[in-house]
Amino acid sequence: MSGSGLRLDKWLWHARFCKSRTLAAELAAAGKVRIAGTPIWKAHHAVRAGDILTFPLGPHIRTVRVLALGHRRGPASEARGLYEDLAPPLTPAAASPAGGPRPTKADRRALDHLLGRKEA
Repeated sequence: MSGSGLRLDKWLWHARFCKSRTLAAELAAAGKVRIAGTPIWKAHHAVRAGDILTFPLGPHIRTVRVLALGHRRGPASEARGLYEDLAPPLTPAAASPAGGPRPTKADRRALDHLLGRKEA
């Protein structure tokens, strides 16, 4: 790896996307991280400034542009300077369904009948 890059697992940890380097390495080894659309299968893959990373984080797919390589895992304010969020996650209010309150037992039974499910 050249001096202008940083290991993928270290960068994910420095940018505070993963709580530990082990979790970051597992995310990379599972092939869940993409750099410029190409799946990465190795935690030691070099990340450079300007790279676009796409990876799952909780219920969201995160897309970030690497702005800088961190030298340490500092506070969250410092970590936010390492990347530009290209697809910010939805707010909890925006992610909730617009259907209203939970279905009642009668609603569930009607849905089960419509779908042909047997009642237990």
